[in-house]
This record gives sequence, C-alpha cells and structure tokens, in this order.
Amino acid sequence: MTKADEDHDVTIQFRAPTFREGESANDPLPQSQTGLDPRSHLGLKSQSRSDEDSQRIRDHRRSTGSVHLGSYASSIEIDRGSYHGSIRNLQSRNASQAQLEHLLANVDAVDSYGLQESRDGFFDATFQSPLRADHEETLRKASQTLPETMRKPHSVSLYHFLPQQFAEAKAFLTDITTTRSGIKLFKSFLGVFVAYIVCLVPDTRDWLGRYNYIIVISAILNHPGRPLGSQIDGAMISTIGTAAGLAWGSLALYVSTSTPMAQSGYGGVLASFLILFTAIIAWLRCTFIRLFQAVICAGVAICYTCLADTSQAVGWKKIFNYGIPWVLGQTLGLLISIFVFPDAGSRSLALSFHQAFLSILKGLELPRKDASELKRELSYHFVRLSTAVRDFTIDISVSRFEPDDIRVMRNLTQGVIRALLSIQSDTILFNIQVNPLAEGLRDGKLQDQPRDLSVEDEKRLIVTLVADFLTKPTRKMLDAMTACLDSCDSVMLTIGGQQKLQVSNNPQSLSMCLQVLQKSVEGFDAADDALVDRPEMVSGSGYQEVVKLFLFVHPIRQAADKIRMLTRHIYAMEQKHRGWWLQLPSYPYKKSLNRTNAQVRHDRGGLTAGFYFRTKTQLEKTIEELHSRSYVPAARHEVGQSKQKSSQAGETTGAAMNSKVNKAKKQGLRYRIWVALHRLQGFESRFAFKVVVVTTLLSVPAWLDQSRGWWNDNEIWWAVVTVWLMTHPRVSGTSHDLAVRIFYVLLGSVWGALSYRAGSGNPYVVAIFAAVFMIPMLHRYTQSAHPRSGVIGCISFTVISLSTYTSGGNPSVTQIAWTRGLAFAAATLASVLVNWILWPFVARHELRKSISAMMLHLAILYRGVVSRYVYYSKDDEPGPQDIARSEMLEGRLREGFVRIRQLMELTQHEIRLRAPFDPLPYSALIDASAQLFENLIEVRQSSLYFRPSYPSGDDRIHDSLTPFRRDAVAVILMNLFILACSLRATQPIPRYLPSAAAARQKLLDQMERVEAELVARQESKLRRWADVYRYAFSSALTDIVAQLQELQKYTREIVGESAYVAGNLAPVND
Repeated sequence: MTKADEDHDVTIQFRAPTFREGESANDPLPQSQTGLDPRSHLGLKSQSRSDEDSQRIRDHRRSTGSVHLGSYASSIEIDRGSYHGSIRNLQSRNASQAQLEHLLANVDAVDSYGLQESRDGFFDATFQSPLRADHEETLRKASQTLPETMRKPHSVSLYHFLPQQFAEAKAFLTDITTTRSGIKLFKSFLGVFVAYIVCLVPDTRDWLGRYNYIIVISAILNHPGRPLGSQIDGAMISTIGTAAGLAWGSLALYVSTSTPMAQSGYGGVLASFLILFTAIIAWLRCTFIRLFQAVICAGVAICYTCLADTSQAVGWKKIFNYGIPWVLGQTLGLLISIFVFPDAGSRSLALSFHQAFLSILKGLELPRKDASELKRELSYHFVRLSTAVRDFTIDISVSRFEPDDIRVMRNLTQGVIRALLSIQSDTILFNIQVNPLAEGLRDGKLQDQPRDLSVEDEKRLIVTLVADFLTKPTRKMLDAMTACLDSCDSVMLTIGGQQKLQVSNNPQSLSMCLQVLQKSVEGFDAADDALVDRPEMVSGSGYQEVVKLFLFVHPIRQAADKIRMLTRHIYAMEQKHRGWWLQLPSYPYKKSLNRTNAQVRHDRGGLTAGFYFRTKTQLEKTIEELHSRSYVPAARHEVGQSKQKSSQAGETTGAAMNSKVNKAKKQGLRYRIWVALHRLQGFESRFAFKVVVVTTLLSVPAWLDQSRGWWNDNEIWWAVVTVWLMTHPRVSGTSHDLAVRIFYVLLGSVWGALSYRAGSGNPYVVAIFAAVFMIPMLHRYTQSAHPRSGVIGCISFTVISLSTYTSGGNPSVTQIAWTRGLAFAAATLASVLVNWILWPFVARHELRKSISAMMLHLAILYRGVVSRYVYYSKDDEPGPQDIARSEMLEGRLREGFVRIRQLMELTQHEIRLRAPFDPLPYSALIDASAQLFENLIEVRQSSLYFRPSYPSGDDRIHDSLTPFRRDAVAVILMNLFILACSLRATQPIPRYLPSAAAARQKLLDQMERVEAELVARQESKLRRWADVYRYAFSSALTDIVAQLQELQKYTREIVGESAYVAGNLAPVND
C-alpha cells in the first residue's frame, strides 16, 4: 500500500450506493447491469454463493473461531495447507474476534439476506440495531469511576454542615502544628501583624496619615508566606504596578484641575482616565498572568487616586500618603521572607519529585487488582512535575539544583511514569502453581510428553514453563528497581535540603543500586534467552495466556531501563557536590508572561479553572498544528516510477504549497486586522468590559456634589477596590461562595468594631483582636481553596478596625462599621452578580464541551497513529522525531484528562434549579475516553516492535485489505465525530450508528484469509516478540472498538437518542 492510499483510507466520503450481483467492492463499475433477480426494483442484488464456497466458509469459521465473514468478495484463493499451518500465528486475532463476539452479543442481529452493497470504493458503513442497554447497570458501572472526593454526598444542610466545619477546624489545627504549613502561616501572619502594630503606635500612625492602614494592605496582598524568589519578584512587580497607578492617577488629577473649565468638570475627566486605565489593566490581567500582582496593585492605586477624598482642589500629599506606606509594607514582607525561616525555592521542587517517587514506588507493588486510582495519581504527578520545574526556573532561587539537570531529570521521571502506565498490573505470573506434568519440561521437551495431551494441558504446561523461567528474575528486577527509586528519592531530598522527609532510614548508595539493577536485568535477559531457546516455545508462544505473561514482564523490563537512566543521571548530580548558588530565572521570557509562580496562582483564585483553560489552549494549539498537516496525495505514478517516489513527491509538493499559502495569508494586512479584531472578542475583552461597567457605576457618587461628602467621609471608594479584587476573569463563584464571602465581610466588620469597643480604643486589646481574627483568615487566604473570601475578610477587618482607631471612634463606632461593611458587602455582591449575568462560567456546561473537544482530539490522534504507525509506506517507518512528537502530544492529552477531572469536581458546588447535576455519566465518559487514549498509546508502542502492515510486495494483498482497513478506520472516526458534535450541541445521538465492531470483524476475517499467503520470516526471539506485540496491537485496536461502545452508551445517557417514530425523527431518552 502506498502512502497516498494509506492516507486516503481515513477520508470519509459518501456516494449513492449501487448493488451488483456477485461482485466485489473493488471491482470496476459495469456499464450496464443485466440478469437482475425479481428484487431488482428495490435496487438490491442477491449475492449467490456456491455450495462449495458455503462449506468452505463454514470450515473456515470452525477452524478460526471468527464471528462471520465480511461482505466483500475476495480474489485471493486460500491454500488450506498453508492456512492451517499458520493457525499459531492467528492466536491474537482469534482472541480479538472472541472479544468482538462479546461486543456484538449486545446487538440484535440484522439479517442481510445474502445481499451485498457496493459504494464504488468509498466508505462502506455497516449499520446494526442499537445496543441493548440497562440504565441501572450503566449507572452502577459509572459510579465506580467517580473520584474519591465526589463519592461522599454533598449536602448544605446543618446536619452535614456543622460536622464538616468541625472537621475542617480540626484539620486546620493539625496542619499548622505538624507540617510546614504552620511556618508558612507564621511568616504571613508576622508580616501582617507587624504592619498592624505599626499603625497602632501613635507616632507612626500620625506620620503615615489618615490612610496608614495601606501598609497592612500592602503586607496582605504580597504576604511573606512564599519562597524568597517569589517574594522578591512580587515586591518589585507590585511596586512597579503601584507606581504606574499613582502616576496615571496623578496625571488625571493634574488634568482635572489644569484649567477652570476642566476643574468644573473634574468628575468627567477623572472618570475618563479611570475607565481607560481600568480597561487596559483588566485586559492585561487576563492576557499576561505574570503581571497579575502589578495590575492588582495598579488597580488599587488608581482607585485611591481618583476616588479617595475627591474634590476640585488637589493636595499632592495624597500621593505620598499612599506610596510611602505601600513601600514600607513591601519592605517589611521582604525582610521577613529573608530572615524568618527562609525558603530558598528548592523545597517545593524536591517535594514534588519526592511525592512522584512515592507514587512510582507504589506502582511497582505488583501484582495489583485495581490500578485505576493509581494511574490517575501517576498521571497527576506526570503533570505536576512539569509545573514544579517551571516554577523553579521562573523565579530567583538559592539552590544546589541546576536548571538543566532538573529539566533532564523531569523528562526521565516522566519517562518512568509513562513506562509504568503501560504495565498490566494484574497478572497470574506470581501465583502459578507448578504442574506435575511440567516437571519434565525443565530437563526434557514437550515432545517427550504423552501424545494424547490436550490443548488445555499443553497450554498449562507452557504457562508453567514461562513462570518457572521468569518469576524469580522478574521479582528480583522489581526489587532492584524499588531500591534504586528509594535511593534516588533520598539523594534528591538531600540535595534539596529536605532530609527529614526521607522514607527509608538506610538507603543504599546509588552506585550499589545500579550494580544490583544491572545484575538483575542481565539475569532476566539470560532467563528470557534460555526460555526462547526452548523448542516448546515455537508452538506455545501464540497462546493467549502465554502472550499475556510476556506483555506483563516486557514493560517491566523497559521500565527497568528507564529507571536505570534516571538513577545514572541522579548519581551524576550527586557526584558534582555542588554548593548553594544563586539561580537567576532561566524560563523563556515570552513564555513567562503567560506563567506565574504557585503562590500567585493560588492567591489569584480560580486555580482549577485557570489550569483547565491554560491546558485547553495549549492542547488546541498542538492539535491544530497536527490537524493542519494535511496530506496532498500525488498523482498516479507513471510507468517506470515507483509509488514511493510519487507519494513522496506529492507530499513534498503539497506541504510546500500549503506552507507558502499559509505564510502569504499570515503576512497580509487583512489577516492581521482580522486577528486583532478576533482577539478583541475573547474573554479578555469581555472581562475588561465587565470590570469597567461595574467600577464606573459604583464610582459615580464620588464625582457628584450631592454625594461627595458622605462618599469621602465613609471611605466608600473601598467598594470599587473590592470589585476589582473580587471579580475573576474566568469563574464567577457559586451562591455558596457568595454567601461565604459576604459572611466574612460582615464578620470582619463586626469584629473590627468590637476590637475598638471592647477596650475603648486600647491598642493592646485591638492587637489581640487582630491576632485572633487574622490567623484563620490568613490561612484561608494563603493556603485554603477559598482565597478570595479570606482576603476580603482580612481587608474589611483592617480597614474598619484601623479607621475606627485612627479617628478615635468618631463619629461613632457603629456608623464606621455599618457604612464601610455595607460598602464591602454590596461590592462583593456586585462582583459575583456581574459574572453571573454577563458571560457566566458554568462548570457543567464547560465540562460537557471539554469532553466533546477531547473526543475530537482523540479522533485526530487516532488518525495520526493509524497513518504514521500502522499503515505507513515501505522505508517510511516512524523515526525518533515522530516518537518524541507523539509523546509530547500524549503528555498534553494526559494533562487534559487531569484538568477535566478537576473541572468535574467544580460541578458539585453549583446550584441547579431544574434538578441536581448527575456527574455519573460524565465521569464514566471521561473514564472511557481516557481508556481509549491509553489504548491508542498501546497501539503506537506495540507497532514499534513489528511492522503492522504485511511485508509482502504483492499489490493484490494490499488492494484486498484496503477497503477493510479504510472502513475500520473511518467508522471509528465517524463515530467519534458524531458523538463529539452531539455532546457539544446537546443534540440526541442518532439511533443507528455505524458499527465499529462489524467493521473490525470484517477486517480480521480478511486478514485471516490473507495470512494464508504469507510466510513467516522471523527467527526465534524476534518472531516470539513479534507475536507478543502483534497480540497487544490487535487487542488494543479491538479494545478501542469496545471503548467506542462505552462512549456511545454514556453519551446517550447525557443527550438522549433520536428514534424513528411515525415517520419523523424524535428524541427519545432510554
């Protein structure tokens, strides 16, 4: 098969069907059709078969165990002798056919009445009756796929709420007293509390002025509970943002008072400057996440400059009253970060690798019955390692790690995780009992056993022989791998300065571990070679049970190579004996604008949604690059020209033409204008619009004469600041979040008033009240999953308590508390409502769209795997670059599944008026998609060990397989496209879908017939491993068909099904 033919296989085209009698789909269309039977008026022709052919097909089915013969007639004659001689080579295919029989057992059989349909070489879909599904059984299986965090009932009743709060309080006390979270909280609290004490000292309070509490706000927004590099970066960037806000605000004040006419309309001038600046920083806040701290501080500064103490007369001391306390707050936080339990930046990196190693060690505990949770955990650490290395290289750090070494170690560790994910965790290798008949196999041969030995006895003997040779070497290799990882973990923690986290008390040296691992690998290879030399393996390597044993041990052998490479690299790092050095940021500058450190991501809020959208954007970009590599087939090759040259010429010409056209398009002026206008339609501009609308409406009373007095006296400008702080670009917050935020706002207001009234303004009493309130609030802000409710609680308490203390309780404590508290609460309500009304984020809707997009991505991945790794041309085998590109894409998709599962957990917190949201079908759909993804990886990895397409140069063989391969590929693509589009549009899926199982079955039947003409050319071990991976390859492709049925079943549970009722298509929910 040529490259052009192979890529043409996956093109789905439809034409009006024609039917002929006794002709194949590959035969040319006749000019006229005669000799039709009486059913010809229906457009159908009967397909006649001779009695010899029918008997031959029945014999073929009995010998191979196939389900049924495909409808395509074949011109290849089968030599019975050669066919029965190749039965051993078809064990894997028969196993796949048995699985297809099980899949087709749930489908009502449709009698074809001996008719054959031809589509002139185009995609021929087989439609069968819908699957018989049991709704209760479907949901029961779906419940097993739910994550542990979602299996507990979610209730808002007091019966569940109060015990939950008690459990969270207990966990909080345990966390801060037994882990480093307590040190982190102490640093955050110390920075805020010292700044608070400064405001209570009369001399410094008077020197800082009326808004002395800005020093506390500065310490809160850039709290010192973060690594040193992040603190330095935050102090610099937040100061720059504050300076920009004050500078723009100063310009606005100057222009508003520059002329008598401008002074008379100063409100309009200030509003214009405020709107323009707010729109810009809101857009930057969404576009460049690295500038988050800068734009947040700039927003607070511009609100203070344009809205605090508004009047037609400008006092420039107002700028210094804000700028000096802000700088002092940043300086205080920086000093605490440097001198109080400093975190140099390598701790989080060492901890990420430590936790990844623990999960890998857990994965080496084999055999294991249920590994679904472990695989999810490994996938999570696969993603987390990339994030940890990125965080390490994006900031300044003082570490013994070199960035280049860390990047290599990340790739090697991810390679180990990738190898573990391919291991079949459940095996019978370590539980096989010695068969008495197998005793003679150790010294004799299978041929020496009795001749009347049944097939099952022979199979058990071969299984026992394999277990006898490989059980002990495999166990020794697993033990050596475990020891190596344990020592690697210990060395990594030592280099990172975290020896206290070591699990093993006496880890071995890495050099010793490498020697033991090398000996165990050599012992395994020797046992494997000895097993291959056994003559019994010539006839026994094709048994399904034997193949499964090989498929269990060989991935372990591959994982051993990965662990050996990782151990050698860490050993080289250890031998450097590198001291502590200052590491400057090494992450690329352009990429760093779209990234930020872990603490800023947390303080920003919406962490799950932020990760999801970032991963979605990267994945779509990667898939688009893969999808845009359209293949342009070459023309029919001329006489004397090989198909390969013609195909390569066509591919080169098409790629060059597409490259020139795309480059010309992207350089055009119209294209650039379109890109700019299209970008303005994104969520960044929408968020800027929402922020501008709310802040402008809330700011109007500041510039009106009739409201300016109470606005300035009660400091209502904090309402605008609250909207700026609480409005999120992506997530709006649920009703539960809204209630909690307003509750903490009111709690902070009441507690601030009580702090002054309890001691009649005694600063010591106020300080005690501040300490009691700030500790849990700062923990909620800096470490919990609800940072925005924590920060608004801290700010509301700070503003109200210190305003009351500075003013001496005048005009009254109650008035100060309720006016400012009401402003905070109203602004919190407005920030959530505007996100509910304008372009809201609904997690369940985004979940449905994300699963739909993932199905489309899997379809593109399937197409790429089939075209590049399965049906490729001769001398065009996939190379290292193709494998690296595939692994990169698979890593992105694996991260996508992690983010989708995290997104699903957000649906628990949304209130749905119609009915409670049922996550079961969504969870099962995600699990089925993830399993299909793993099957595609198995297909790609297995195809590297043997050539999936037949090595014969006979074009008749390739031509006979082409339509079956085309249909098997196209039917899967068509199903995935239909399911994805139905799920995204919430439209019922068609009742009748093309049967992937039937197409796969036809392909296997035809491959069995073609197998008779092929002669095996491999020898001993190469042939054995070819058989093993042929089985894995065939089983994975059949598993894809099984997972496709699961996707159909659970998609039907979500969107329903269209049924033919009374001549019309009507949606029907089973």
